[in-house]
Amino acid sequence: MKPSPLPPQQPRGLAAIFRALRHRNFRLFFIGQNISLIGTWMQNIAVGWMVYRMTGSAAMLGIVGFASQVPSLVITPFAGVFADRWDKYRVIVICQVLAMIQAFAIAVLTLSGHISVWQIAGLSLTLGIISAFEIPTRHAFLVQMVDRKEDLGNAIALNSLIFNAARLIGPPVAGILITAWSEGVCFMFNAVSYGAVLWALALMRLPRHRRPEAASNHIKELKTGISYTFGSAPRRSILLFVGLMSLIAMSQSVLMPVFARDILGGGAHTLGFLAGSVGMGALVGAAYLATWKSPVRMLSLIPFAAAVFGSAAILFSFSRWLWLSMSLLFFGGIGFMSHMVVSNTVLQTITEDDKRGRVMSFYTMAFMGMATFGTLLGGIVASRIGARYAVLGGGILCMGAALAFSNQMPALKASVRQHATIA
Repeated sequence: MKPSPLPPQQPRGLAAIFRALRHRNFRLFFIGQNISLIGTWMQNIAVGWMVYRMTGSAAMLGIVGFASQVPSLVITPFAGVFADRWDKYRVIVICQVLAMIQAFAIAVLTLSGHISVWQIAGLSLTLGIISAFEIPTRHAFLVQMVDRKEDLGNAIALNSLIFNAARLIGPPVAGILITAWSEGVCFMFNAVSYGAVLWALALMRLPRHRRPEAASNHIKELKTGISYTFGSAPRRSILLFVGLMSLIAMSQSVLMPVFARDILGGGAHTLGFLAGSVGMGALVGAAYLATWKSPVRMLSLIPFAAAVFGSAAILFSFSRWLWLSMSLLFFGGIGFMSHMVVSNTVLQTITEDDKRGRVMSFYTMAFMGMATFGTLLGGIVASRIGARYAVLGGGILCMGAALAFSNQMPALKASVRQHATIA
């Protein structure tokens, strides 16, 4: 009698963290996107600093941030319907090309000295429209880049890891370049960096996209997506919590120039260090979560991560020392990104493939759409009561939400076990 074959050895250590890189398409995406995102973070920092330098207004920071994110609130639900029907690969390529053009436009205007705050707002709105289509499509596209479905959760964590690795590198570099030259150099670097992800996409080997046999009514498909997404207790609770966390986090993020200059007495390099601290924490959180496999166990991290973020925000609001502020933002970054990675992983785990684009569009809407109000609310509240009290209030609200979510945990775990499609 022949002995039964041994099961394949599971990767451990670094191999376990980076196991999704076994898949060629995802490996290409990982490399190209990492380079491109460094440029994206450099542009984000440069836009915030330039707006505050030109206007000195926290409210204007909120308005520009609102312009960049409001399309996610209005367009993203419809983009999710299209993501389930269109060739996701082509959508991503088109969006990357359009984003490159936007970056070149703001770079040329800035370097030529013809930029105005309203041009910044208009170009931010343009990028927001592009992102409203690209982000949910990219989330749904992850499953096509990973051949083994059990590696999907790891791919999601690694996607967040590269986002935050770039967040760690981009802001400090942007601060140095702004100090040495100008914001326009950051914008130009971002425009060129899109070439890396377009190169990666061009080298991918993907099966031919199959069009749906018959085009159904898009409004009907949107209604089906709404019913499917919010008819499930785990999906509904997670998305509501993601929306609240994004609202609070973006209120804090948009006020970083105020903390850097007015409270900590620094300059553009100080802003870069603060943003980089958040990125370092988020990177650590994403790397740790890349080793996890069970979505049921990960679910317990959602309220804990939110509590870490909320407590860090409360303490940060009282800090007047750069080293302490950076330390608190580091832990806040761990909490916030852990919350988002786990939420994304659990949602994708309990979602059917033919509805993935729509569910991820609502995730993007909760993440980016509520950030729209966060940027606007943060600027308005800070102009009335001060940036420190605005961040303090957000941290207290976050702690309360974590407690409320914890009370639902037994029922949510049972529901996730019932609906999970991968383990």
